[in-house]
Amino acid sequence: MSIFVHAKKRVSRFLSAFFRKRRSRIGIYGPPNAGKTTLANRIAKDWTGETVGPVSEIPHETRRALRKQDITITGTNGSTITIDIVDTPGVTTKIDYKEFLEYGVGKDEAILRAREATEGVAEAMHWLREDIDGVIYMLDSTEDPFAQVNIMMIGIIESRKLPVIIAANKIDLPDASPQQIRNAFPQHPVIPISCTAGSNIEELYEKMVFHFG
Repeated sequence: MSIFVHAKKRVSRFLSAFFRKRRSRIGIYGPPNAGKTTLANRIAKDWTGETVGPVSEIPHETRRALRKQDITITGTNGSTITIDIVDTPGVTTKIDYKEFLEYGVGKDEAILRAREATEGVAEAMHWLREDIDGVIYMLDSTEDPFAQVNIMMIGIIESRKLPVIIAANKIDLPDASPQQIRNAFPQHPVIPISCTAGSNIEELYEKMVFHFG
């Protein structure tokens, strides 16, 4: 009898491990300077006490995908999700080293940054096609959401049938218009937030638990 019970427990553990939902990889995508790393840091800080990467006003400060593992987010109803957050470089159609010169970066470093950022965007696209289970698409709500890169990225995400939440960031600024983003992408949930002020971050967490769970 004891051998039977032992075997039954082993089978039970095997089945539990086999059918257990794996940890989801959630990519934070969007154009440069939309607030992707700021959001990644806030999520990681709120739920793990740690951050993901440095933030700067210089575009393409994040030039490689950065990953923070084992973040467990709990909703108000007690439901939880455990995710890895992947903070990606800002996606754009072209990266010109001259962009960095405007911020006082020397030419050699600017050229290096541009090359690294270009490689980083290619890496982020590979992640999106192969290793991402859901997307938070970050948009600056003071900017026109109908930019070519946004239309392209949302199309790629939809073609992969990935769940996506659009975060309309910077609503603390006077010229913010999250409604314009809702009008641009009515097929997806849009959460107006301010990463720096913390506005509506709890609402975003609730949506993440529901949408990515």
